[in-house]
Amino acid sequence: MEKRAELYAGKAKSVYLTDDPDLLILEFRDDTSAFDGEKMEKLARKGTVNNYFNVFIMGKLAEAGIPVHVEKLLLDNQVLVKKLDMMPVECVVRNIAAGSICRRLGVEEGLDLNPPTYELFLKNDALHDPMINESHVETFGWAKPEHLVRMKELTFQVNDVLKKLFADAGMLLVDYKLEFGLFHGDVVLGDEFSPDGCRLWDAASREKLDKDRFRQGLGGVVEAYEEVARRLGMKLPE
Repeated sequence: MEKRAELYAGKAKSVYLTDDPDLLILEFRDDTSAFDGEKMEKLARKGTVNNYFNVFIMGKLAEAGIPVHVEKLLLDNQVLVKKLDMMPVECVVRNIAAGSICRRLGVEEGLDLNPPTYELFLKNDALHDPMINESHVETFGWAKPEHLVRMKELTFQVNDVLKKLFADAGMLLVDYKLEFGLFHGDVVLGDEFSPDGCRLWDAASREKLDKDRFRQGLGGVVEAYEEVARRLGMKLPE
């Protein structure tokens, strides 16, 4: 697979064209950001850890019948993926109250949410990823109604698979965001699933094992990610 021109560079990942129009190379960098890019730092090994984490999780989801964009691992920080026509909508499931829902609704962090909440956000850093609803999505053409239905269905399927996966490893899946795109007309899970885009707590102590360690200046960010990987039985490169 020949790597060609850079197509896009985000805050922590870069995307490259290949000699196949249906495939891209996704590169995970060591850059780490929070608060829409206001806090930035490079953390050694983070790109590699997140790449392996994403490939592992996407593999588990694919085994469960969820369509994902990941094709195969290429290098420690690169993965081959399907080229999706991404929809600028973030789908968020919250199993436990944390982060913005506590600020918006005044609920206490750690409150179990039963049933889990489902929220939509517009992927737009300049607007600070505002919360939106299905009507906004349809009116402004960010996704078709049938695609919205499929995105919600898949997002909850992911919850069923991953809540158990993390619970079996002694962790709580607090919340997470997913992004979807179209591949030849079908809705497919894109972007990444890593501790950068979800909240994970130790089930006993509720110690934070995700990017909140970076947001809140707790330290040990990559070490926490590696601990999650170890508990899941993942093999990381030395």
